[in-house]
Amino acid sequence: MLLTDKELILASGSPRRIDMLRAAGAEPVVMKPSCGEEIYTSLTPKQTVMALALRKALSVDALLPPGRDCLLLAADTIVVFGGRIIGKPKDEEDAFRILSELNGRRHQVISGVCILQKIPRKTLVFSDVSDVYFKRYPEQAIRDYIATGEPFDKAGGYAIQGGFGCQVERWEGDLDNIIGLPLERIVSQLAMWP
Repeated sequence: MLLTDKELILASGSPRRIDMLRAAGAEPVVMKPSCGEEIYTSLTPKQTVMALALRKALSVDALLPPGRDCLLLAADTIVVFGGRIIGKPKDEEDAFRILSELNGRRHQVISGVCILQKIPRKTLVFSDVSDVYFKRYPEQAIRDYIATGEPFDKAGGYAIQGGFGCQVERWEGDLDNIIGLPLERIVSQLAMWP
């Protein structure tokens, strides 16, 4: 199956995910999930992000008529450092703390994905992991970046494709995963579906 074989519904309002799907030739119907993004500490980071993706998919699925033949795609992305999940910064002080903590260090970016096919009913949930290595950067680079306003809706307080990408020394794994949607993995998983 291809992303374009059925109507594609994206359970996300993320401009990055929408753009990535359009670049891949799909034109998703965007439906923002209405569920919360609370994180349960009893789960591992991988389990957490997969649970969040599944929750998003199910919240949008509940809004669709049972007979609608479509493919529903939901994703969530987190940053993990020292075994802890680093969410989106609450404010400037939190963004400064997060980016100071990641300075010169390696962290992981984990995306959870849920693909839900309505007819016949089929669900797949998986995660993808990439490692990101930051350079050492001065405190002023953090302050300048925070002043752009970009960190506040990003897990880990930065976007690799944005203004802070210049502070990345290297990454291991899928760049699309770090941006927020492991598209290559999604396409390969769909290719195995009958």
